[in-house]
Amino acid sequence: MALPKALLEDLEKRRAVARAGGGEDKLEARRKKGVMTARDRLEALFQPGTFLEQGMHAEHDCHNFGMEKKSLPGDGVITGTGLVDGKLVAAFSQDFTVSGGSLGRIHAKKICDMMDYALKVGCPIIGFNDSGGARIQEGDDSLSGYGQVFFRNVLVSGVLPQIAIISGPCAGGAAYSPALMDFIIMVKGTSNMFICGPDVIQAVTGQKCTMEEIGSPNANASVSGNVQFIADNDSHAIQIARKILSFVPANNLVDPPHHPAAQLDLSLDPDMGKLVPESSKDPLDVSKVIHRLVDGGDFLEVYQAFARNIIVGFGRIQGIVAGIIANNSLVKAGTLDIDSSDKAARFIRFCNVFNIPLVTLVDVPGFMPGVQQERGGIIRHGAKMLFAYAAATVPKITLILRKAYGGAYLAMCSSDMGADFVYAWPTAEIAVMGAEGAVKVLYKKEISAAKDPKAKEAELVAEYREKFCSPYEAARKALITDVILPEQTRSILSLALRNTLTKRETRPPKKHGTIPM
Repeated sequence: MALPKALLEDLEKRRAVARAGGGEDKLEARRKKGVMTARDRLEALFQPGTFLEQGMHAEHDCHNFGMEKKSLPGDGVITGTGLVDGKLVAAFSQDFTVSGGSLGRIHAKKICDMMDYALKVGCPIIGFNDSGGARIQEGDDSLSGYGQVFFRNVLVSGVLPQIAIISGPCAGGAAYSPALMDFIIMVKGTSNMFICGPDVIQAVTGQKCTMEEIGSPNANASVSGNVQFIADNDSHAIQIARKILSFVPANNLVDPPHHPAAQLDLSLDPDMGKLVPESSKDPLDVSKVIHRLVDGGDFLEVYQAFARNIIVGFGRIQGIVAGIIANNSLVKAGTLDIDSSDKAARFIRFCNVFNIPLVTLVDVPGFMPGVQQERGGIIRHGAKMLFAYAAATVPKITLILRKAYGGAYLAMCSSDMGADFVYAWPTAEIAVMGAEGAVKVLYKKEISAAKDPKAKEAELVAEYREKFCSPYEAARKALITDVILPEQTRSILSLALRNTLTKRETRPPKKHGTIPM
């Protein structure tokens, strides 16, 4: 029996109202400013025609909250699933044109229902945050809604990859949902994220500041380290999200999207050797090493603006997805400090829970010395790296490029910390401390008693470096797997990765370890 025409017209009318959000005039006003609407963002993310909306007609009951009767289409958020490059993804997109995208009970329920569904089917979650915060008129129902969202962020953590895109305001308690997710992308010019704004800070503390200093994408990415990526606009943010998805699995029970080459290329790369400076005192641009190592130079760097003395990110090595961690001697000589330790530890733990092999490139003179570092807790923060590497059960392959001194040598995944393979270039130096420093401590009297102290010191340094820092000495003690030429790097690491893909390692039963937070 055909449906009555009135019912069909009523359905289409209701759908049109929901799609219009806060009204066509508001939607067009945003588009004229070059800002995508909530639905525009989802349409740009998903393959055409694949978005399956959930809760289009859901909205709060105005009468329950003493509010004047006002329709809030979709209750200010659009939720559902769709395909991104053929992969199922769940997403929500807050609609700022509807009551400022404020969160109320139904708004939160829609997000929670979407996350519950994602957990059942095992697909990644992407959230577009563009909200004025809690809907004050709903009182503690709004606070309860945030709590339920936070709870699910934690519930799915380590099970499903979570990506937050901050497209507009994200203030106060609302900022904690993105903070509980795996990656945050902030959009330049339209977004901010903070707990207390400049006015509140000045009123409470007397300190004057600007939004640029505390809540801007730059402040969150380069100063506080809250944010992993900065996008030029919404389209760019979606491109970054899609790029992340191309390297990570749908959930923690499946392997990453490896595309193993049918035939391994074991040829030498002469240009890799040209990257090594003649003097060990000159910095090595490890980013060039990474780009020669990964397929087609395609490397997605994470936390690009934060703690630049270490580089982390995703790449493929002859088709195998790998998380890459590398000391960057161009910044702070590549030392490990508080921020770089936090940055690396978090990335390592993400890779571990999502079955992504780890490749570590070592050129580290030690932990950063200084009163600020000691008082800031460098011991606790450095221990996070040790914990993260030791706890990781994914394939772990380490290559020592040059310096590997002291506790930082261990923190960069030595064989003692569970590395499956440890290779070293002939330029590698593995020791408790650098030869120059060690000689000054051990041979102070001999140097001062010599006729030519400088010549004696140079002689002792060369002797100490040969006897105690040589990679061959470490190889003799079975601390490293092999010494390889820089030209062999890509082929050897490719083989090592391929050989460890079936690795299975179990640990003692426990709820979780107590990582030094």
